[in-house]
Amino acid sequence: MGNPFKRIACALVALLVLATGWAFAEAGPATPVRDIVVLFTSDVHCGIDQGFGYVGLKAIRDALEREGNAVLLVDDGDAIQGEAIGILTQGQAIIGLMNQMGYDVAIPGNHEFDYGAQRFIALADAAEFPYVSCNFNRNGELVFPPYVIREAGGVKLAFVGITTPESLTSSNPRFFQDDEGNFIYGFMRSEDGAEAYAAVQKAADDARAEGAKYVILLAHLGNSGKSRPYTYADVIGHTRGIDAVLDGHSHDTDKVAVKNAEGRAVPRQACGTKLEGIGWLRIAAADGSVETGLYTWNNAVPAPRLLGLQNDMSDTVDDMMAWVDEQLDFVVAQCACELTINDPIARDDAGKPVRMIRRAETNLGDLIADAFRARSGAEVGVACAGGMRMGLPKGAVTMNDVLNTYPFGNRVYKAEVTGRQILDALEWGARMVPEESGGFLHASGMTYEIHTDIPSGCQKDKNGLFTGVEGAYRVRNVMIWGEPLEMDRIYTLASQDFTLINHGDGQTAFDGARTIWQADVPDYGVVAEYLHEDLDGIVGEDYANPYGQGRIVAVG
Repeated sequence: MGNPFKRIACALVALLVLATGWAFAEAGPATPVRDIVVLFTSDVHCGIDQGFGYVGLKAIRDALEREGNAVLLVDDGDAIQGEAIGILTQGQAIIGLMNQMGYDVAIPGNHEFDYGAQRFIALADAAEFPYVSCNFNRNGELVFPPYVIREAGGVKLAFVGITTPESLTSSNPRFFQDDEGNFIYGFMRSEDGAEAYAAVQKAADDARAEGAKYVILLAHLGNSGKSRPYTYADVIGHTRGIDAVLDGHSHDTDKVAVKNAEGRAVPRQACGTKLEGIGWLRIAAADGSVETGLYTWNNAVPAPRLLGLQNDMSDTVDDMMAWVDEQLDFVVAQCACELTINDPIARDDAGKPVRMIRRAETNLGDLIADAFRARSGAEVGVACAGGMRMGLPKGAVTMNDVLNTYPFGNRVYKAEVTGRQILDALEWGARMVPEESGGFLHASGMTYEIHTDIPSGCQKDKNGLFTGVEGAYRVRNVMIWGEPLEMDRIYTLASQDFTLINHGDGQTAFDGARTIWQADVPDYGVVAEYLHEDLDGIVGEDYANPYGQGRIVAVG
């Protein structure tokens, strides 16, 4: 007769198959055996002791694990650049901290390449976690795997990576070229975004075929209008099979749902910058549902200091910051006012200051452009807004403050340029106003108007590089020391190599200009010297107005 219990069990299994369609071919459980929490960071920009800090991040992870959750930790890019510790170690210190934190996977942001593409690839080799990107390639071959699968809670999760194609111009374009100026690295940039969409779709499909129950897109895309057609909404809207998008790049903290190519709502979550927020995605064991959210820290005092947090990360972070402070405690100037990147009045829906330096004049932009002009002896100076990451405080300004304001370490050059090149450069920089552009140009020795009622006629090639202007110019009434700009006259102009030589932010207007001087210190050193020597260590009333000195006027 055989074992009666075995016969009963087999009969129950047969009934389940008939009733639910369940079959043994379905590998693994449909839902996790315990809740899965994916913690994510983005745009940390070396803020290792700010907001929650890495110490607070470790405390959150430990607490979630004690509660019985399966916890994974991922990063959405722009981790290794942004403050002195990144510059002084060329990113190495941050990779070491991420190794100690036990990150499971990361993607490159555009600023991962600010020390050079080869330098970042070497840093990625030193990482004890994989970098993934389905669109970063060298001569058409992917540099990193397009996705990685991690098992947690008894199910497989795939993490697909995508890095904004803007990286080609928002970082230093020369870093992606060979010695002859040919682009050998790329991000699948195209006018309609189709190549990048297809790369995401293929990675998602391949991950599903490999057994992934959930596909999560780790994105460095953001929501800025200038990022189209590569915003998170563009990518979600042209793909399917993505369960959630954890996003960075635009430093927002938005939680939204966007319909994909099949009309299904896909959650998208961002987490801000400098560890002010730590994002989370929870997959519930009860029903397999996916939810996203954000832990926030809005206090000026970082969480580890205010709460007295101590864990495995504490000593490492403290030792690193003590070393940085020792290097950078030197006071270069006293400021009678704050030099700002933000509107002193306007606030967004979350109550945070609205950044204005990428679309309008500020006193910080004036000072930086003045520093380039004065230290080089040029007639005029221009400084791209994207390089100015923080303001300078009222009171004592240290070398550390200057570095945090200007963290990229570019070089300042003086070149002979035509009036036409100046006009074209200003036009390209003003093309997005009133929206933001990192290529917006602050000026010294020069004033100009932006007629915002005139649509931009700027043209660009497939790589996002400026190719010329069709139709009317929106930049008008350019004055050099009170005299009208002459198109055919040769002027001396000072700026960083990022803008003047290396096509940063797609700026090509100065191609062919002859460089006649180079600073012997990086750009932040030029600014420090201007503060300490040219201004005799005193920033006074000339820079008191946060809206600047009326050098750039929006009309219309």
